[in-house]
Amino acid sequence: METIEFETLYNYNTLKSGITVLVKIYFGNEYRELNAKFDTGAENCIFERKHGERLGIEIELGEEQIFSTANSHFIAYKHELKLSVLGIETTSDVYFAKEESFTRNVLGRQGWLDRIKFGLIDYEGKLFLSEYK
Repeated sequence: METIEFETLYNYNTLKSGITVLVKIYFGNEYRELNAKFDTGAENCIFERKHGERLGIEIELGEEQIFSTANSHFIAYKHELKLSVLGIETTSDVYFAKEESFTRNVLGRQGWLDRIKFGLIDYEGKLFLSEYK
């Protein structure tokens, strides 16, 4: 048997689709709050374009990346930002979608899930988190 300890317990609504948390993204002295979903199937953290623009980021100056989904593809641009989620702060490469029609915000494996300890009891709506040290 192995034991894992967590610093944070977050109770989420199991009647809603996905696990949504409040995220603060920082660029320079500015920050923006947004809701994002935990997505263990997403390779990267990807946010709506408008959030980057409101921070003053010139989206297309980031490194371009093409992402593929089960039924389509889209372009996003990489930028290094500080993220704060449920009291855990990290600096990560995140992507902002090129198209304004992209309306999802996801916390993916690289840049977020690879930096935390993550536990889940979905039946009870409990998310356990700690910074990975």
